[in-house]
Amino acid sequence: MPDRPHVVIVGAGFAGIECAKSLKGSGARVTLIDRQNHHLFQPLLYQVATAALAAPSIAAPVREVFAKRDDVRVLMDEVCAIDPEAMSVSLASGRKLDADYIVVAAGLRAIYFGHDGWRRHAPPLKTVGDAIEIRKRFVSAFEAAELLERDADRTRELTFVVIGAGPTGVEMAGAFAELSHKTLRAEYRHFDTSEARVILIEGQDRVLPTFHPDSSARAKRDLEQLGVEIILNTRVEELDEQCVALSDGNRIETRTIVWAAGVAGERIGASLNAERTKAEKIVVGADLTAPGKPNIFVAGDLAHFIDPKSQEPVPGVAPAAIQMGRYAGRTIKREIRAPGNPREPFWYRDKGALATIGRNRAVAELAGRRFGGYPAFLLWAVVHIYFLIGYRNRIMTMLQWFWQYVHFDRSARIIPTPERGCESGSASDSA
Repeated sequence: MPDRPHVVIVGAGFAGIECAKSLKGSGARVTLIDRQNHHLFQPLLYQVATAALAAPSIAAPVREVFAKRDDVRVLMDEVCAIDPEAMSVSLASGRKLDADYIVVAAGLRAIYFGHDGWRRHAPPLKTVGDAIEIRKRFVSAFEAAELLERDADRTRELTFVVIGAGPTGVEMAGAFAELSHKTLRAEYRHFDTSEARVILIEGQDRVLPTFHPDSSARAKRDLEQLGVEIILNTRVEELDEQCVALSDGNRIETRTIVWAAGVAGERIGASLNAERTKAEKIVVGADLTAPGKPNIFVAGDLAHFIDPKSQEPVPGVAPAAIQMGRYAGRTIKREIRAPGNPREPFWYRDKGALATIGRNRAVAELAGRRFGGYPAFLLWAVVHIYFLIGYRNRIMTMLQWFWQYVHFDRSARIIPTPERGCESGSASDSA
């Protein structure tokens, strides 16, 4: 129905999904575009990488989410350019969509600070494919160690390096340590898995640098109790498939590296010709639009919005993206129904911050209060279950977590391996 207003949403993350939901009953045509066919709950992606959850537990097909919404069209495609003057979106498939409103919720990408070649040796954690690759490297290291005779060779295989001590890095390092020192100990015969080293590297002076220093100190203690080695105030100078060279002159021999050190706005944001930060986020005004572009909203992690209460940028967390998406959808809905009315400004409601370190270990900051231990761990689990899309995912995740909590079991350790076979002329061939 071309006579109805057309809203194009770029990205099916938290902001994009919530924006489309909020447009229900607006009378608009909604086109939701993402290069993946699923919505991914990124805060739990590290659990896929560390064999705690299977990928379908934290992902939902976008078409399934909007199966009952005739006003929403879902396209699995990539947005190549946005023309803010013509109000159009160009896709990789060659299509060009005209829009009355555009909501850019494309999110962030991993960056390597000018060393893009490092990605091959140190994968980031942004997609299901990344998580499966990290899991494969981690599990394969133990399998390789079982075949080795020399301790020196085994040490290199069993050294795991996580670069970046934000929430993703801290959670990944803690999970690696629990897997190595507890879950896998009874499964290998040729060596003790507790010999594995997990090293967390951070360029700043504390882990979880966006948290309060007390929470950071608690997280550091918890990680060290799990056996994680923490290196602070140190940068990575070079890395390859065999080692990581640090700014203090030390070199760490390893075959498994995870990159959790840097993110920047998706490149599509550059086509808006709007002011951007050093991290390539789009600077937005009180109504989440780029200045001079009243019908182009930017929501989620890609938006750089200064909270008028704290005078600090709104953090790139799921609750903030959800609030921004809902605001954009409701604002567009109101304008379609009653054109000409002034827009209400966006107000961010800080839901706090959570990070888990391991079993019964977490830190929480809520409403000015800071606490940790089992209460924070339980709250972290409840909050993450709540934000999952779909009852099936919630139930599956709860059941898997309960089983793991009771049995220390992380059974999602199946990894794809290439067919190798034996060379022709072997004993088995001749037989």
